[in-house]
Amino acid sequence: MNPRVKASLLWGVVGALAFLVLLQGYQLVTGYRYSVPVIVGTTLVVAIGAPILTYIAHGALD
Repeated sequence: MNPRVKASLLWGVVGALAFLVLLQGYQLVTGYRYSVPVIVGTTLVVAIGAPILTYIAHGALD
């Protein structure tokens, strides 16, 4: 696998997990609960957007 693609995919996983951790912390502090479809949808946006942006940014630095 191309190192650029591999790095981008790994950043997507890191971004999705970081988002879920931050969301859980927010929900614990505020007591407000988001619905599961909202959480899943937003996590998918982060998990798809982070690798795309990372791939583009990595190409701009080369």
